[in-house]
Amino acid sequence: MDILLDFAATFAAQLQKPTLAFLIGGMLIAALGSQLTIPDPVYRFIVFMLLITIGLRAGMELRQADLASMLLPALFTVALGLAIVAAGAFALNRLPGLKPDDNYATAGLFGAVSASTLAAAMVVLDEEGIPFEAWVPALYPFMDIPALLAAIILAGMARQKRAGGGAGKADIKAIILDSLRGSAISALLLGMLLGIITRPDSVVESFYDPLFRGLLSILMLVLGMEAWSRMAELARVAHWYATYALIAPIVHGLAAFGLGYVAHMTTGFSPGGVVLLAVMAGSSSDISGPPTLRAGIPGANPSAYIGSSTAVGTPVAIAIGIPLYVALAQLVFDL
Repeated sequence: MDILLDFAATFAAQLQKPTLAFLIGGMLIAALGSQLTIPDPVYRFIVFMLLITIGLRAGMELRQADLASMLLPALFTVALGLAIVAAGAFALNRLPGLKPDDNYATAGLFGAVSASTLAAAMVVLDEEGIPFEAWVPALYPFMDIPALLAAIILAGMARQKRAGGGAGKADIKAIILDSLRGSAISALLLGMLLGIITRPDSVVESFYDPLFRGLLSILMLVLGMEAWSRMAELARVAHWYATYALIAPIVHGLAAFGLGYVAHMTTGFSPGGVVLLAVMAGSSSDISGPPTLRAGIPGANPSAYIGSSTAVGTPVAIAIGIPLYVALAQLVFDL
């Protein structure tokens, strides 16, 4: 009963956060017949600003991290991001009535990382006195970017195969190059590279950070309006996405906990690091994912991938996942 109450409280809190509140607001004004539109050049600028900021932050974190200690956990993090997308797409593509683009985008969002869920887990670990390496949060781009890129590439391969009538092999090299050159991934990678090799701290703090949340809210408003316009096509299959979003975070988190334990036994990876790895795998992206997938898989329905993540996946990851992994760490590591 306590878990159910915690879940309900977390879900209610999610409804009040700008990310979900503006998404719902966009759906509401679209339902009321509003003629509000955001010009496409403005939308593209917003997406660029968000993704370059995320990349810069990731690069700044990586620049300060102990790369030698990060090696094995980073490899596991990349593997988890790719495996989550592949497994999610495999499962969703075998369910009736679902569209491939929606499936790849949903799997990509659940393979990527929620910064807010990660931050919440770090607070819990501090409160519980469970130590973790300072560089562990810098692992998130190792899961986030490969997962989003994998989802975009898989979606492109599927589209190419459908366009060819199902015959022949997809041109994987061309799809990968197109994905890397695409605006979303390019902005992320550029920001991360600049964050690593330059010193952008002052411009990030003075220019990018103050704009970030406001621009994100506008993006969610746009996605909300788009989601409403495509709600009818989702209604008959929404239960499949809700089921996936309920089960997947825990499965992903437990798999990551197992790999984290291997890293602990091999390199001394901390118990708190194991928990944070599980939390990252069990989360679904609330910042980098939506704009990247909107640009990389434009045919996907935001109602499917954003709705399943924010309405179900995030509450599950926070209210159930974090306490579960902390309790498991206390048991396994005798804390």
